Amino acid sequence: MNPSFLETTWTDPVTGRKGYVVLDTLVRGLASGGLRLREGCTLDEVRGLAQGMTRKESLVYDPADNYLPLGGGKGGIDIDPADPQAVDVLRRFLAAVLPVVKEQWNTGEDFGLRQETLDKVAAELGLASTVEAVFATLPDAPAARDRLATAFAVDVDGISLGDLVGGYGVARAGITYVERLGLAPGEMTAVVQGFGSIGGAAARYLAAAGVTVIAIADRAGLIRNDAGLDVEALLAARNGLGIIDRSALRPTDSTAPTEQWLDVPCDLLVPAAMSYVIAAADAGRIDARVVVEGANMPTLPDAEAALLARGIPVLPDFLANVMTNAWWWWVVFGDIAPTAESSYAKIDTVMRRLVDTVATDAETTGTTLRASALALASRNSAAVQARVGITG
Repeated sequence: MNPSFLETTWTDPVTGRKGYVVLDTLVRGLASGGLRLREGCTLDEVRGLAQGMTRKESLVYDPADNYLPLGGGKGGIDIDPADPQAVDVLRRFLAAVLPVVKEQWNTGEDFGLRQETLDKVAAELGLASTVEAVFATLPDAPAARDRLATAFAVDVDGISLGDLVGGYGVARAGITYVERLGLAPGEMTAVVQGFGSIGGAAARYLAAAGVTVIAIADRAGLIRNDAGLDVEALLAARNGLGIIDRSALRPTDSTAPTEQWLDVPCDLLVPAAMSYVIAAADAGRIDARVVVEGANMPTLPDAEAALLARGIPVLPDFLANVMTNAWWWWVVFGDIAPTAESSYAKIDTVMRRLVDTVATDAETTGTTLRASALALASRNSAAVQARVGITG
């Protein structure tokens, strides 16, 4: 792996908390990737996430789109998002790295950070948005701003479209892959770990497609019903941290400790919360047709090797959860209308193309889904480099 273009470690002068920015690559001087708040976040973690963003950007490249992929970047702060000081630390961090945000790093919400919180802090610092660096390159920035604002204002059954597109893509990735194995959605079962924006939307759209969602894990524990959970009722009972009010459960729903999500047999196992949640010691507990990585880096490499040895493939994160990032840029660059219908249609088309391409290549060459997806990202990166050049 080439060295990152930029790595910055910041120390909060008030609390001593650490914050990090890594720009793995730049394309036309720009990088894209979210900012997370997580107790225990490290430079190594942010570096890995930035590398993943480079792959996500290049993976969806289509020369027919207006959207030209950016480089990959990421930010992280070592603090619990529930800490009363978290927003103040976030404010000081963004003030410290503001030149990078203005000129190079286009960022947005990630684990532990809501977009509305990020937007509020950015506005206090004089930023109209957290993607000003991209807007500065567009021929009609006001129109792009209007499209993005319109898209984020779209409400789908009580939830912002921006909170749904990533999980919708995860659901489509898993369904598309398992359909290749000969199962229709109505014959599939799923277990989802995490019930925030990605996990909640993934569960919603799996269920809407006919998949039986038999278990959901949040911070408070595991909720299970082998006949199928009422996902919409659970979404309505979810708080801002993705925790479900247990008073909304039906008598037939059972509960168990959170960690037992790995023990529930299913077709699609969807880790959609934290990184590093599947270790090698966990691989023997998993009974699934495929692991669909809704979160960033949830499966450790030795765990993935152990799963593959047991015939359980892993759809890698930079493919399965790519749609949040891609959707932002499709809207900004005008490749889709700022509507749910246009957004979902584009995600359907691109995710099916990506999964089919990667799975067919893996089957043909005898490689893993991750290796095949990495190869596709590398080919696309070379095509972008040939077109505009790449730095970092």
